[in-house]
Amino acid sequence: MNKEDVSAIRDKIILAALPQVAFDGWVWGTVEQAAQDAGYEASMARAVFPDRMKDVLDGFADLADREMLKALKDTNIEDLRIRDRIRTAMLTRFVWLGPHKEALRQSIQFWMVPTRKPRGVKIIWRTADRIWSWAGDDATDYNRYTKRGLLSGIIVSATLAWLNDTSEDMDNTKAFLDRRIENVMQLGKIINKVKKAS
Repeated sequence: MNKEDVSAIRDKIILAALPQVAFDGWVWGTVEQAAQDAGYEASMARAVFPDRMKDVLDGFADLADREMLKALKDTNIEDLRIRDRIRTAMLTRFVWLGPHKEALRQSIQFWMVPTRKPRGVKIIWRTADRIWSWAGDDATDYNRYTKRGLLSGIIVSATLAWLNDTSEDMDNTKAFLDRRIENVMQLGKIINKVKKAS
């Protein structure tokens, strides 16, 4: 199997597992059953997810990112300010994740285990990188890492706010996201002023 084949099979298994995750959680038995539901042998799960649940939940986040980018494909970013591009991307990702809130909640709990945190941080960074790249940022200097680091923090806090949002049309999440982005924009201006002064 080439990389594209593996990715496609992973997606099918994850999508087949998601309806059951809300009831059984992210457990390996659910993934093996999902492989069969997707038309494969149960052993296919181990073949495409060699690191088992770490690979499954990495794949879940990756799928959410790719679905976000697919939904954003026809967005004319030239009409949007940078902050609005970031906002649009994050809200688009939440829309796709909407039916899978419990799966995401349990995914976060999984990555909170200390030995798993380093990989969890990399996954959040990857999402931040993809959002910034879509938004048009192609910086290669320290700004690249600063922007992605700051956005990673926004992703974490906004995701937790969204998971607890019971308002219609994500109104509470939108308000929270606007405040966080504004705070980071102001921080960025302060950092630039300090650097210029020094």
